Amino acid sequence: MLEKKKSVVPLLRFPEFWDAGEWDEKPLGQVVRFLDGQRKPIKESDRAFMQGQYPYYGASGIIDYINDFIFDDDLILLGEDGENIVSRNLPLAFKVSGKCWVNNHAHVLKPNKPHHLNFLVQYLENLSYIKYNSGGAQPKLTQAICQKIPLLLPIPDEQQKIADCLSSLDEVIDLEAQKLEALKAHKKGLMQQLFPREGETTPCLRFPEFRDAGEWVVKRLKHISPAIFDGTHQTPNYIEKGVPFFSVENIVSGNKNKYISMEDYMAATIKNKPENGDILITRIGNIGFSKVVDWDYEFSIYVTLAVVKKSELFNSQYLHCYFQSEYYQKEILKKSLLNAVPCKINMDELQKTKVLLPSLPEQQKIADCLASLDEVINLQIQKLDALNAHKKGLMQQLFPQEVD
Repeated sequence: MLEKKKSVVPLLRFPEFWDAGEWDEKPLGQVVRFLDGQRKPIKESDRAFMQGQYPYYGASGIIDYINDFIFDDDLILLGEDGENIVSRNLPLAFKVSGKCWVNNHAHVLKPNKPHHLNFLVQYLENLSYIKYNSGGAQPKLTQAICQKIPLLLPIPDEQQKIADCLSSLDEVIDLEAQKLEALKAHKKGLMQQLFPREGETTPCLRFPEFRDAGEWVVKRLKHISPAIFDGTHQTPNYIEKGVPFFSVENIVSGNKNKYISMEDYMAATIKNKPENGDILITRIGNIGFSKVVDWDYEFSIYVTLAVVKKSELFNSQYLHCYFQSEYYQKEILKKSLLNAVPCKINMDELQKTKVLLPSLPEQQKIADCLASLDEVINLQIQKLDALNAHKKGLMQQLFPQEVD
């Protein structure tokens, strides 16, 4: 059997470097200096008195802005511990420039040569750090481990070319991310106008055909839905394939990852069964996130979710949008046990929450307006995901990979 060996040239190379030879292997400690000795955390009690213009960095980025700094240079921060290493949902390696303060949760790297800087940021971002962590319950990248991380380096001109290519793609991704945030902010502002403010019964913004339609009606949730119930209080036996079983994480993420048997499903839904057109709302942990059931397959839910049964008194898409309004979010949190672990809203308190209802035609108009904006936002999310996937695939080809 052939042993696994490391390729020292990438799969994809710019034409001018096809004959530039193999990449050199060096440990990270020979390419950068660690400035960890200069790091310093800020006490939580002091931060309120230190608001200023200089960014204060931790393992995943900017934590705050303060009125003092430790570093004034072009540096690389490398996250040291926790979920950064395991999930990679947060940036693990990123560049900082100018005056800043860094706490003890990020290693501070100063490249020995200027041309290493932008290349190393991209290279370190592409690494898998699971095999380098110190183990234990809390994964950690110690400085001793980081010093030994092997790097593969091309000639300086090729480093610059790769860095420029990926940096230009980062700029596109950043612009699309800003566009997504702008769309989300626009939706938030629009909702504040389309739904009444606290203490009011008419919105600031109304479609022309409903300007003379009068005040909205205030109702308690239990008075407009024929039934409101939560899911099973027993953790079921999960199986590999079967009936989808949803908890808070599934509703928030949209992923199906747990299944139960048909027998357990029948037992859990013998009295109360969620159906197409009902509304699911989270009530434990993450409180007040909602979703309209827009599918026809059978499913069951955990106690962390509640079902608001559909009714002729409201448009389900409208009520879902209303649940996400600032007015209702304040209403549901006021009735929640926020100091409980985990925080929750009891079913009787959920049923007492107040909702504001215009006529059914106006409900439909509001629902259609916000649904069309959601489509634009979802398309932007897909575009951003595609760009990130493209960058990931490009990096896998621009940097050498381990091959047989």
